[in-house]
Amino acid sequence: MSEEKENWDLVIKPKQSMFSVDFKSLWRYRDLLMLFVRRDFVSVYKQTILGPIWFIIQPILTTLTYYIIFTFFGKMSTDGLPPILFYMSGIVLWNYFAECLTKTSETFTANASIFGKVYFPRLIVPLSIVVSNIIRFGIQLLLLIVFWLYAYATGKPVQLNSTLLLLPLLVILMAGHGFAAGLIISSLTTKYRDLKFLVQFGVQLLMYGSSVVIPLSRVPEHYRWVFLMNPMTSIIETFKYSFLGKGVYEPVYLLYNFISLIVILFIGLFIFNKVEKSFMDTV
Repeated sequence: MSEEKENWDLVIKPKQSMFSVDFKSLWRYRDLLMLFVRRDFVSVYKQTILGPIWFIIQPILTTLTYYIIFTFFGKMSTDGLPPILFYMSGIVLWNYFAECLTKTSETFTANASIFGKVYFPRLIVPLSIVVSNIIRFGIQLLLLIVFWLYAYATGKPVQLNSTLLLLPLLVILMAGHGFAAGLIISSLTTKYRDLKFLVQFGVQLLMYGSSVVIPLSRVPEHYRWVFLMNPMTSIIETFKYSFLGKGVYEPVYLLYNFISLIVILFIGLFIFNKVEKSFMDTV
């Protein structure tokens, strides 16, 4: 008697390639993705007095701190732009990138208890971080728009231009770099826990190596390449050029940014898929 063929609702198969992404599974688990997004968004300020208002307070306090230190006392140039808008525009973008990077870098260590009990596509977790942080980014962007409207109404030298249409591309580049770099670091931290502390320190150094505090136009020509090695520099400069009217906008910088994203993403997927198979033995 021939053996009856078994029918399964779900068949879990090993990945055929280290670069492969199972988009069908990601789509199938989209409800879980939204649950993780809600968890990431709600849990951050749960049991706090001000709650999500901290999304607004944080960039305001950081902007005021930078204004007092770098402009009021340090007398640093803001390229002729209102200092508050100059710093806040960089801080809002940097916060989104930094949150995507730092939270994604904790994917394996922070979710080991969940990964060890139930199957679901592991990429759901870092993707939920990118999506939940874009909500925070949207709130802070609205705050920046309010300050821009006030500056425009009071005659400050700010103006929009057509490159503002590149904003969706800039968001994708920010999210992509934070996501891809986070995949690499999260995979390495399963064995090398010291990287967790290095990431926190490194993110701060990268911020000062971008144009959040120092306008790229004020950096000597022969040192600009150092700043431009940081992908966030060209993103922030393009945003300031489109939103405030001043900044270094060069399409070739964005092209470099796109190429670096592709390279880092491929490396990140390769390492993530490799570690995913055996990380429970080391985490």
